[in-house]
This record gives sequence, structure tokens and C-alpha cells, in this order.
Amino acid sequence: MSFSGSVWYTRFTEGGHDMTTHRIEVNPKVMMGKPVIRGTRIPVELILRKLGEGAAEADLLDAYPRLTKADIQAAIGYAADTVAHEETVLVGAPSRKRAKR
Repeated sequence: MSFSGSVWYTRFTEGGHDMTTHRIEVNPKVMMGKPVIRGTRIPVELILRKLGEGAAEADLLDAYPRLTKADIQAAIGYAADTVAHEETVLVGAPSRKRAKR
């Protein structure tokens, strides 16, 4: 995932070929800078939440006519890339020492 101006470029694999898409946009003037499907106000988070709640791809396409199958795939790819590059830092976790027997 790379950042250029106000657009996030997301990579996902389709048919074994790495494809770069321009489907996800991050722009401070659109939805307060949340990642959205480019050219819409449909947040990536909304798509992921609906899928997580059990919505089918067809349900999303019916509910959001400007949305395409490729947009849904890009949203999932964006989430996967975001999680893959996330760093977890444990702060203040107590260390456990084993008791001697």
C-alpha cells in the first residue's frame, strides 16, 4: 500500500496477477478523511461492517448502485493490507515470573 497525494493505491491478487487499483481514496474533504470508494462517499468501513454482519455481495451491490464487485474486493484488500502493516505495542504489560518449586 502506498500513499500519493490524497489517494491510497491498494494491491490485491486477481487470477494470480498482482493488480494495483485506484479504487480507494483518502481525502480530508470527503467523510473526514476516512477511506472511501473513489468517487463516492461509501466508506470502506461500511462495506467491511456489512460483510461482517453477514451481508452478501449482491446485497451491497443492490443497496449501493455505484458500488461494483471490484470496489468490494478493493475494500477487503485495503483492510488486509492495513492489518498486515499494523504494529502492536504492549504498554505496561506486567512480566510474569514463574514461582520456584
